Amino acid sequence: MPFNINLLQEQLCKELCGEVRLRKTPQGFIQVLTPFTFPDGDAFQVYLEDRVGNVRITDYGHTWMHLSYENELTKFREGTRAKVLEQILANSSMRDEAGQLVIDSPLDQIGASILRYGQALTQIYDLTFLNRGRLAGTFYEDLRQALYQLLPPEKIEPDYVLSEYSNAESYMIDYRIKARRAPLFLFGIASRDKARLVTITLEHWLRARVDFDSLLIFLDQQEIPRADVARLSNVGGEMVASLDASEDFQRKILKFAA
Repeated sequence: MPFNINLLQEQLCKELCGEVRLRKTPQGFIQVLTPFTFPDGDAFQVYLEDRVGNVRITDYGHTWMHLSYENELTKFREGTRAKVLEQILANSSMRDEAGQLVIDSPLDQIGASILRYGQALTQIYDLTFLNRGRLAGTFYEDLRQALYQLLPPEKIEPDYVLSEYSNAESYMIDYRIKARRAPLFLFGIASRDKARLVTITLEHWLRARVDFDSLLIFLDQQEIPRADVARLSNVGGEMVASLDASEDFQRKILKFAA
């Protein structure tokens, strides 16, 4: 039996309209009640303001406040996250004005604008998954940030080349850290290929009889094949299974460099 398109549209409009309502708050704000929520059940805060010729949709800063409970907001302004956030704002015509996320909409397009607003807030929240299921692109950024937060910059030499040795550029050190006993060579490892490269690099400098300690930080050590981890353990020193193990990371860094 074919759909009755007109009847279906009428029913769909009725149900969708029932999910979106307006209320005036005790403070005098006009709030849009929608079915959009964060994963913890907290509802998106969506409000309307009268602007000359337009309606402004705003969250009055609630979204960033909500995200700040479990996230460092500066991470959304740096590196890969910043680029993705910029794209989300551009695609939705949303702006960040002093922490408020806003869209200005013509009155006759307010329904579509509210849907676009909710979609953008969902995409912004999804940036938090780059913390939990960290991608390689943000892993190296996060490692750098964590390192510079823990140690003064004068102790850290990124992309270090032992220039007194021939062909040293082929065996670059992610970070050379000034430490008490000997230089600490620190590497970030986000993939099997990087694990193998670090193994080769460490073996090279051990054969050259360079005096150093090493610390290996994994994106997720469980994702690296056991054979590769075993080879690394033969030539490397301390390891941190994941950058999310922040206490382990700090303890092992400070063990060498405090």
